[in-house]
Parts: sequence; structure tokens; C-alpha cells
Amino acid sequence: MRFAMILALMLAPGAQAQLPRGFYPWWESPITRDLNLNEEQTRQIRMIVREHRSRLIDLRGTVEKAEGEVEDIFNEENFDQARASEAIDRLVASRSDLTRTFSQMSLKLRAILTPQQWRELQRRRPLPRTGVGPRGMGARPNRPNRETRN
Repeated sequence: MRFAMILALMLAPGAQAQLPRGFYPWWESPITRDLNLNEEQTRQIRMIVREHRSRLIDLRGTVEKAEGEVEDIFNEENFDQARASEAIDRLVASRSDLTRTFSQMSLKLRAILTPQQWRELQRRRPLPRTGVGPRGMGARPNRPNRETRN
């Protein structure tokens, strides 16, 4: 019973390898047009994203691998509690690394924006993910994001 609760918590939408609240890849969205970024800001943003892209891709892959490992161990006929605990530790560490790296990149990006641009970006931030989708993972309900609401 205890392990079923742990598994449920791990697969819950809020426990996934999601980014911290308020963080999302805004530099890839149409919102950037509305921020009135100058050429230097655009250049710096592209450079920072380029510097972090490979590491973020690797970390996302590590998280997905760790999630799969935990799921596989939990589904084994001969369940091994020690192996499951080790897999959970690897999953937690991989999520932490992803969050830390993305947050550090976001901090660098924030430093490029003016206070007005930052406020506009926060105002236009999409709604947080809610609901349940495939495999119990968080999915967006059919609701417009803040960008399209007035």
C-alpha cells in the first residue's frame, strides 16, 4: 500500500519533471514580439538559450530514463524495495538537476529584460498545467492561456 501511494505521488502532475512555477520557454513564443526586445537583447537571449540547449536536452532525457526505470521496477513481478528506493533517488536527483539548470538559464534571461518587459512577460504567462492526460501525466485542459484572455 505504501508503495502504491509513493507511485501515485510520483506520477501526479505536480510531481513531474516540470519547470518551476512561472518558468516556461517564452523566448520561443509569439510573446517575444510584444516585449519590444531590442537587437542586443535578442542576440543575448539566443546566445544564452544556445549555451544551455544541449545540457537541457540531456537532462530531460535523464529524467525520462529515470521515470521509466522507476515505473519498470514498480511493475516487476518480484518487486525489490531496495532497487525501487535507489531508482527513486536517481529520479529525484535528475529532476533537481533539470530544475537547477533551467532556473539558472532563466535567471540569465531575466537579467536581460527591463522591469517593464518582465512584468509584461509575467502578465502573459500561460496558465499552469492541470488535469490528467496520457499515462497519468499532466495535460492541458481545453482552456485558453492568459495570452488569449482579456
